[in-house]
Amino acid sequence: MRRGTANGSMAGIHKRTRTGRISRIEQEHARTVWKKYLFIIVLAAVLIIGSCVIITLGQVPITITDVYSTLFDKFVPGVFSIEDEMAHVIWQIRVPLILGAIVSGFGLGICGCVMQAVLKNPLASPFTLGISAGAQLGISIGAVLGVTILGGPYFLIGNAFICALLCSGVIIALSSLKGATSETLILAGVALMYLFQAANQLLSYVATDEQRTLMTLWGMGSLADLNWLSIGFLLAVSALCLPLLYSKAWDLNLMTVGDDSAKSMGVDANRVRVFIMVVSSLLVSAIVAFIGVIGFIGLVAPHICRMLIGSDHRYLIPAAGGVGAALLLIANAIAMNLLGGEVVPTGIIMSVIGVPFFLYLILKGKRKEYWS
Repeated sequence: MRRGTANGSMAGIHKRTRTGRISRIEQEHARTVWKKYLFIIVLAAVLIIGSCVIITLGQVPITITDVYSTLFDKFVPGVFSIEDEMAHVIWQIRVPLILGAIVSGFGLGICGCVMQAVLKNPLASPFTLGISAGAQLGISIGAVLGVTILGGPYFLIGNAFICALLCSGVIIALSSLKGATSETLILAGVALMYLFQAANQLLSYVATDEQRTLMTLWGMGSLADLNWLSIGFLLAVSALCLPLLYSKAWDLNLMTVGDDSAKSMGVDANRVRVFIMVVSSLLVSAIVAFIGVIGFIGLVAPHICRMLIGSDHRYLIPAAGGVGAALLLIANAIAMNLLGGEVVPTGIIMSVIGVPFFLYLILKGKRKEYWS
């Protein structure tokens, strides 16, 4: 009886110890998840506060009181005396710029995040893979040669999508080859980027002055020409593509471990890879068609988030989008106000921000640490 009682006591202690360990693990997991949610909430707050500050900045001298009086008058008319010119500047220029920066940065950040996951390479992004350059080539072909895939006001979107998809197709084909490494895919993307840039330069050489100016501005990247019509189109494309990309978050978590491991869990890695690249190409082509080529957002934003909240794509995807939106919003604000009366292309400012981080990744040379 004493031995049975002792064994029972030991079993009870062991059970309580195991239960305590499980409870501590659950508590630690809950704290980790809460930190990720908190990071996303802080990002949303930063975007809201940043937008409220940036809308008061601009080349046209408008006081903070006038800005918010104009915004309030839109919803409750007649309370304040609003000048038509001031209302035009705020509602037709500043608000579309802010919304365009948020939507475009959000899309580019998420595209970079999912591309890095499916290719398992921290240097993958729409810019480094040549997809942005491919979309720009499609726009140049339509602008200079008049060859378009679609008609109507969005004829450039079809060209941008086909050329971006062509670049993605090459990357996908290479990724399916035996022995192809992630470094090979990045080098192939860089080679395609130079090829598309050479084709753009050739078209620029035979273009008229007006066409050449259009191509140059597109190549630098700028949000200055955004309006409510283009914002509506970008929102529609984003509403289509972003949920599709996020729906693969759990599959991406498995794929970062390896295609074989993902396959053992019932995930067809090749099918997911093609799906991600096609949907990303559509979103990138729409963004490039309206704001031009802006690099490094898709490269920098996912890494900032991965270092802070880990690599769970259920949280990483929206976080990367939020950081991308914040980066583009800040870069555009600097571009609009840096030289006073002169608007600097946003792509130039973003390159100044992104290049040092890109060099850091190259010199670091420890790819695996980003997927831990």
